[in-house]
Amino acid sequence: MGEDILLQVSELKKYFPVRRGVFRRVVGWVKAVDDVDMFIPEGETLGLVGESGCGKTTTGRTILRLVEPTAGKILFRSKGLGDVVDIAKLDKKSLKPLRREMQIIFQDPYSSLNPRMTVGDIVGEPLVVHRVARGREKEERVTELLQAVGLKP
Repeated sequence: MGEDILLQVSELKKYFPVRRGVFRRVVGWVKAVDDVDMFIPEGETLGLVGESGCGKTTTGRTILRLVEPTAGKILFRSKGLGDVVDIAKLDKKSLKPLRREMQIIFQDPYSSLNPRMTVGDIVGEPLVVHRVARGREKEERVTELLQAVGLKP
């Protein structure tokens, strides 16, 4: 993996079993993600675009290990660990510290945001959850982030 590559996905697959009968035996597989390859250079953004039901969300969820991959490599350059790790091979405990470096953005952001929270609250919530900042430090970081994208705090 090149020095400028943040994420490299190779031969990623996610198959879901089709079960039938009283004993729920597997009679086939739905190939939700089948042999996906991609890379994202550091500082870049990737958008997955496609028809409804084509596997965009499953691809993202599989890369983040929110669902288990059937096969493939998911190489991630972790700033926290200072090394390249294969996310597909990590156990759940080892994945936890990496969670603060990963983010999924939902297809419909309006239904995924809580209308009772301010934008500042939403931006600040991960800082508290991942124990990055609290109190005054959190407020300063939220202000800095909002200003960086042209929003008034």
